[in-house]
Amino acid sequence: MAGRRRSDRALRSKLVSPGRPSVARQEHLRLFWTLIAGGLSSEDAAIGAGVSAPVGARWFRKAGGMPPSTLAPSSKPLSGRYLSFAEREELAIQRAQGSGVREIARQMGRSGSTISRELRRNAATRSGGLDYRATTAQWHAERAARRPRPAKLASNATLRAYVQDRLAGMVVAPSGAALPGPTVLWKGRRHGPRKDRRWASAWSPEQIAHRLQHDFPHDETMRISHETIYQSLYVQGRGALRRELTACLRTGRALRVPRARSRGRGKSFIVPEIMISERPAEVADRAVPGHWEGDLILGLDSSAIGTLVERTTRFTILLHLPRMAGHGVGVRVKNGPALAGHGAEAVRDSISSTITHLPEQLRRSLTWDQGAEMAQHARVKIDTGLNVYFCDPHSPWQRGTNENTNGLLRQYFPKGTDLSAHSKNALEAVALALNTRPRKTLGWKTPAEAFDEYLRLAHMAVATTG
Repeated sequence: MAGRRRSDRALRSKLVSPGRPSVARQEHLRLFWTLIAGGLSSEDAAIGAGVSAPVGARWFRKAGGMPPSTLAPSSKPLSGRYLSFAEREELAIQRAQGSGVREIARQMGRSGSTISRELRRNAATRSGGLDYRATTAQWHAERAARRPRPAKLASNATLRAYVQDRLAGMVVAPSGAALPGPTVLWKGRRHGPRKDRRWASAWSPEQIAHRLQHDFPHDETMRISHETIYQSLYVQGRGALRRELTACLRTGRALRVPRARSRGRGKSFIVPEIMISERPAEVADRAVPGHWEGDLILGLDSSAIGTLVERTTRFTILLHLPRMAGHGVGVRVKNGPALAGHGAEAVRDSISSTITHLPEQLRRSLTWDQGAEMAQHARVKIDTGLNVYFCDPHSPWQRGTNENTNGLLRQYFPKGTDLSAHSKNALEAVALALNTRPRKTLGWKTPAEAFDEYLRLAHMAVATTG
């Protein structure tokens, strides 16, 4: 037939050119998502996978922060019956050297029909010939392997309307009037701090998925999992829910955050060796004095008072943290000094100057939460001899004695008041009031009396050894 080209032998319909085939291979993408699952950022994962950082950021955003099912670390590896990219590179080299189909098949350990089909189906046909290039062949093979299914929300209009109404429906007053709330433009990013958010009914995907069973108990077509809703929101190309509806979720995230990455968002100054799990067992039973718990109580305009409580005797010390010069004057400098008075240096100096007056036997350990005010804990240990340990995130019960004492202190320093107005003498007076209050747990002794007993024992031990 006149005008027939050799590329017609590829036995596939003409393709609208999507542009240059991607240089990245399945191996790159699989390694990228494996590193993401390990907690790395998209930029670091891209470099680890052998591609540029902008490419990794583009992959992460296009996928909505979650790997495609075929590339997830838990997915099955490619079957050996399919040619790998390395085999296609070898095939392209031997074909360029003029080797025949049977010779190539013999050297690669494949059947001749496999090589013949590969050269015909996945050849580069743009020039009208059947040129074989490994990158183009890999791209054709991956494109042909796709088995897209229509999303459930895209094919079921009733289900989609139900989900969308519970997720992004209008807030309605008791009178039935709709309240639009603040006008918030979608920018493709998560809302910033202290910014207005979109008002909506804002059911979570889990609430929607389980409520369907109550509202449609006999209609099996009205079923969907919460994970499917999340994927419809975050994964581009699912064709069901618009990405901007993520603003109606509780977190408002425009991208999903891998669990390993969220777990790794601890403070950089905290290492496993100083976590509470490594604290000596003697601290838990309160039999040995000298183990302290610490925290800050906060007030108006970021004012603060430090609290130290000894676990055995409940003896309390209050740390005076006055504001630094320049606080409230002019615009606050980002990442500048902590002028509010409770930065890492101020807290370190206050602890060191207060607790070093005690005997060494009563300075064994200090347990704190993961606040940034203890970023200089190593210096605190050097200056005071205290072994510093940190609680797990969001676990205030691991410092129960200190939390209880902070509740007692709120009688004197209520929330929402300016704590910087209290002088050092005032703090010492409040601490004395607590320390001279009898406690049931001490057999109705006061913390001061119990602490004085241990002080005398410590001085006697020093005198004996001296």
